[in-house]
Amino acid sequence: MISPTFPLRFHPVYQPYIWGGDKLRTHLGRTDTPEGIVAESWEISSRDDGMGVVAEGPLADQPFQCLIDRYPREILGSHVKSDHFPLLIKVLDAAKTLSVQVHPNDRTAAKFGGEAKTETWYILEADPGACVYCGIESGVTPDAFRKAIQDDTVEPLLKKIPVQAGDAIFVPGGRVHAIASGCLLLEVQQNSNTTYRIYDWGRVGADGKARQLHIDQAMQVSIFEEEESAKTPSKPMDPLAGMPRERIMVSPYFLLERLQLETTATLPASPECFQVLFALDGELEVTAGGEAVRIPLGSSVLLPAAAPAAELRALNGPMNFMRITQP
Repeated sequence: MISPTFPLRFHPVYQPYIWGGDKLRTHLGRTDTPEGIVAESWEISSRDDGMGVVAEGPLADQPFQCLIDRYPREILGSHVKSDHFPLLIKVLDAAKTLSVQVHPNDRTAAKFGGEAKTETWYILEADPGACVYCGIESGVTPDAFRKAIQDDTVEPLLKKIPVQAGDAIFVPGGRVHAIASGCLLLEVQQNSNTTYRIYDWGRVGADGKARQLHIDQAMQVSIFEEEESAKTPSKPMDPLAGMPRERIMVSPYFLLERLQLETTATLPASPECFQVLFALDGELEVTAGGEAVRIPLGSSVLLPAAAPAAELRALNGPMNFMRITQP
């Protein structure tokens, strides 16, 4: 098998959850989506329940985890201590409001089970009046919150945050949350799929039955009386290879940077960690290791740690892209 020193694009893994819509087709121009509702596109995934497969190039048709098993350091880098891709990167289309839910953090996952999940949402597009719910209002006790679940009065107890394109929302494990309708967003998270559903707005699933709730598990891992704001402002950083750069979010698990590309630039190699590039508002060409890959609007590519410096080219005018690594 050829050592991966070039950009890797993956076939998206589409998820037809009941709250999804059609913006991946109508707004991002995806022509490979299945018919009907598309809620999520798993862009970079090594999970058995949604494995990414290389879409093109010398390693086409190879499952992502097979490549990692064979070339762990070449793909992940020296900074990543495990032999598993540490993140799951998605695009979400919330045509309807998602359930109120929570994920464990590292501490509660170790204590109660499940996979820890801290995540960040970067809003790509938002309908007028769009919002998210992120956190529980101050003064709400666990007993009061449990009673509100029983009484269908959960919404007033949640922190409601208006959002627009370019906003970033931090959702550490333990923070109760829900994405409201009208949000198209990029989600970067720990590699986890543990979700405890608390409240589902009285709706039913495709089978006509109410979806399962996980209230007891949720109460074990939910955090009350948080002071940290969920919406995080961007911070200017020193330019990278001449490209203006802002820090969107940093946590122990991921670093998100937004960069501006006028025409061309040379992105430095990153032997200590993989790099994921996501085209925010234009089309990007990435060349490294003798291979060139086109990244359409709203799509992503992975640069393995073993890749040399990459040549970047904006294909239809100045554009912005997201760079995702580990700090």
